[in-house]
Amino acid sequence: MTINRPNPDALLAAVHKDEQRTQRGKLKIFLGMAAGVGKTFAMLVTARALRDEGVDVVVGYIETHGRPETEELLADLEVISSRAMDYRTVQLLEMDLDAVLARHPQLVLVDEFAHTNVPGSRHRKRYQDVIELLDAGIDVFTTVNVQHFESRADAVRQITGITVHETVPDSLLDLANEVELIDLSPADLQKRLSEGKVYTAERADLAAANFFRTGNLTALREMALRLTAEHVDHQLQEYMQRKQIAGPWKSGERLMVAVGPSPYSEQLIRWTRRMA
Repeated sequence: MTINRPNPDALLAAVHKDEQRTQRGKLKIFLGMAAGVGKTFAMLVTARALRDEGVDVVVGYIETHGRPETEELLADLEVISSRAMDYRTVQLLEMDLDAVLARHPQLVLVDEFAHTNVPGSRHRKRYQDVIELLDAGIDVFTTVNVQHFESRADAVRQITGITVHETVPDSLLDLANEVELIDLSPADLQKRLSEGKVYTAERADLAAANFFRTGNLTALREMALRLTAEHVDHQLQEYMQRKQIAGPWKSGERLMVAVGPSPYSEQLIRWTRRMA
């Protein structure tokens, strides 16, 4: 009889990773298929419930998009004032990273994970701000849409015809202790769009005719579901390794990627890395 034994190197790596996670803050990602599904709303509702249980919660940065229901949830939460930064002829607001670190709450809310910071900021990308907060031992809630993950950006461009410029590495999913999918049917999201709950009327009409078409939203929804399922599967494998549970370590397909001097090789490698 063949006994399935955990790989010692894999066990050691899992233990090391577990030790790192106990020392740093915990990351929760609220994931959606597109703008308007309710990621920020869900994040605020969850944070308020934790605040009511005694958790020290502050808002590092929230983008309300002028939505009254979102602004109402912000009303009695502690908000760290944003930092005004000059960019060309305008002033733009960014999260005040130093102020959040000085305040050092148990949990900070940081909207728009894939955001590119104003030139002159300490970090180029907001996800790098989040990593610094986690390294300081602060828990972070953040929001992101599926098209912003690098392995999905190419497929999104092919499906929608829109190039996603703000992306985050897929490796950041490995940092996440939890990924919560905020799911909404394409029809319900289109209804929210038509009611002015996502964008202003002029922008909503343009979005409905382009990015928010039913076929696009259906494909994006499937991507978000798959990404969440992959994250759960990876967490299960790590748990089995830590607990030395023998079993079928790989429940999915085995993958091999063939690459050559093609402009699509980089896309194939990213996709295979994520699927593996």
